[in-house]
Formats: sequence, C-alpha cells, structure tokens
Amino acid sequence: MSAQPLLHLTFEDWLANERAQTEMRTEYVRGEVFAMSGGSREHNLIATNIVRELGIQFKGRPCCVYSGDLKVRMETADASAYPDVMAICGEHQYLDGRRDVVTNPVLIVEVLSDSTEAYDRGKKFAHYRTLPSLMDYLLVAQDQVRAELYTRANDGAWMMRSYDQVGQKVPLTAIDAELLLAEVYDKVGLPLGHSISA
Repeated sequence: MSAQPLLHLTFEDWLANERAQTEMRTEYVRGEVFAMSGGSREHNLIATNIVRELGIQFKGRPCCVYSGDLKVRMETADASAYPDVMAICGEHQYLDGRRDVVTNPVLIVEVLSDSTEAYDRGKKFAHYRTLPSLMDYLLVAQDQVRAELYTRANDGAWMMRSYDQVGQKVPLTAIDAELLLAEVYDKVGLPLGHSISA
C-alpha cells in the first residue's frame, strides 16, 4: 500500500470504482484511497501455498479459503482491504448482493514485505481487530522462515506466538487447521540461495 492517498472518496464511491476497474486495486481507509503494490514471486508463492494447504484441509467442511482478490469490509473502522489470504467457516456474510465484499472472516493472513510490514502490524491489524468474527491473524515473512500468529482470547485480548523452524506447525484452532512451515515456504528460495524445500 502506498504511503500517500490517491484521492478522497466516500466508501460507496470507492466500492463502485473498485468494482468497475480491472487493473489497479486500492484499499480504503476513512475516505482515503491507497494504491496497492504488486507482490513479489516469494509473496505470491507463500500466499498460494497457504491457500492450497488450507483448501486441502477444508475438503468436506463448511470452510472456504480465499486469495487476495476478495475484499473485506471493516464497518467500525470505516475501512476495506484485500487480505492476502482469508478463511470463513460457516455462513458467509456479504456487504450486499454482489458477494465480492465479506464481513466475517475468521482467519486473515498477510505476507509481509518491506513496504507493508509496519502497516500490516499496526494500523491494518487495528482495523482487522474491529471484526467480531476474526479469531486468528497470521503474519508471514517472505525473506526468512517466520510466522507470527495473533489469536483472540475469550476475554478479547490478543496473544502472539512466533514460529521460525521449518518443521513447526502453526495451529489455527479457530478453523480447526494447521500450517506446516515447510509447506508454507515450499519452493520459496532463502537468501544466499538455500532452498527451503527438500
């Protein structure tokens, strides 16, 4: 996401523009519209690997996983975004009849990059936390093996656990799933040319 807003719009005008265009995606925060930058090869591989792994685990279950093309609306924060990955279990709640904006993800995953990491950890997470349905927020590094899972406790507090070993599994208890880091980083090259996958 760019640091400077492109323009100021109402949410309704932003959504109409977003639905009409096919090339550039933007995110909306309280009247300001921000351009989204394209992802790297590593970013895309990690997101695709997560979608694949969750999709396999969701077979025969009332859960769906989505890549970065579906919008989520945070009404209380007056914001809308395209998470890299999100999962919904049970009935989907849509903003309207178009079914391209959801309001009840249980899991959101963001793949970190230098340009978005501070935002993903800070204001974007604050916006996501306003979603009553959200139970897990997973941040995944693309330059090293590292995943940070934020889980909402029964009292509403968020607790963080970090995972940084290829053999570790990230437990996503809210959706009754897990992610093995070896699969998350499959075919993603590490710095110095070391491959994570065997």
